[in-house]
Amino acid sequence: MDDQEMQLKVRRVTDKFTESMYVLANEPSVALYRLQEHVRRSLPELVQHKTDMQSWEEQSQGAIYTVEYACSAVKSMTNSSMYFKNIDSLLRQAISLKEQISNSQGRSCHDVTPPPSTLVSALHAPPSSSCHLNRGVQAGKGPLTLAQQRKVEKSTTLGCDVAS
Repeated sequence: MDDQEMQLKVRRVTDKFTESMYVLANEPSVALYRLQEHVRRSLPELVQHKTDMQSWEEQSQGAIYTVEYACSAVKSMTNSSMYFKNIDSLLRQAISLKEQISNSQGRSCHDVTPPPSTLVSALHAPPSSSCHLNRGVQAGKGPLTLAQQRKVEKSTTLGCDVAS
């Protein structure tokens, strides 16, 4: 029985050894199977997160560009203040020149260019001032031409009331 007992012990040891070899041989494949299973479950969610992050990045880049453009516009506006001051001074000069012209023309005649009704009425009504008469009508000859009216306007701004 020693042989039989020995064979039984050897058989148990070899079975255990064989089982251990099977476990060791299959352990990497079991680990890889578990890993593959995990990847299959989590990969779609990871892909969705990636696409979300990419769209957020695009939106962020657009917002950053907008803010940078607005900042550059504000900087250029602060640099343009001297241009606005120049425009302001030119407008003030133009207004003062216009007032000077109005004042100088107001001394020789109240209206620089009479309304059309004044020119028409000057033909049929008695003259109220020599200035309106000279601008609209020649003495006894009818209405003045445009060139004659300009000549009269030049002479009235110089202080002369004679139409030629």
